[in-house]
Amino acid sequence: MGTATIAPMPTAYFIAGTDTGVGKTTIACALLQAFALSGRSVVGMKPVAAGCVATPLGLQNEDVKLLCAASTLDAPPEWVNPYALRAAVAPHLAAEQDGVQLELSTMVHAFQHLQRLADVVIVEGVGGWMVPFNAAETSADLAQALNLPIILVVGMRLGCLSHALLTAQALQAQGLQLYGWVANHIDPDMALFDENVQTLSARLGAPLLGIVPHCTTASQTQTLVPFLNISLLG
Repeated sequence: MGTATIAPMPTAYFIAGTDTGVGKTTIACALLQAFALSGRSVVGMKPVAAGCVATPLGLQNEDVKLLCAASTLDAPPEWVNPYALRAAVAPHLAAEQDGVQLELSTMVHAFQHLQRLADVVIVEGVGGWMVPFNAAETSADLAQALNLPIILVVGMRLGCLSHALLTAQALQAQGLQLYGWVANHIDPDMALFDENVQTLSARLGAPLLGIVPHCTTASQTQTLVPFLNISLLG
């Protein structure tokens, strides 16, 4: 890839998801708020955001705004969200429509700036683990370039067992560390919820950082903080 890797830092985490729409932003915001309550300065990052809206201040993305609201520090937009794309489609397609080339080096450099700024940096990935960024690279390549401990958000719904186990297998095959996982109850009607959590706890080989109840609005993220055990994160 030609991108230098960064030595792992215990104060930064990469939030991966089993799919799109599983609550990565919700969990990332709750983690930011939990670390902030512990007295640390925090900042969220979303390297690539698709589905942005044109405003007088430039392209804006709702997930990015939520991450900024949960952060304790203001950071330049080009560090928090290096790539803001218009179409709400896969990043490589949205970038093509905007005439933009997604470069891992740009994302890594933005992260390095944030890491010097805050005690804790939470980096939210895009979609699922292998979402394409360009003809050769994916979100997985970004995680590898950043070389951060991974927190996996599992959207608890039918099919999540395979999605979670395949994602864990893929990231570990890249030599990355699954540092912990969060069971996010996105389907309130999921059958055998507890049994599915127990199955993943037995097979993922990483600590369960929290079982998060169904959350219907973004404004509820602070109420989710008690459900996350950040003491396991250091």
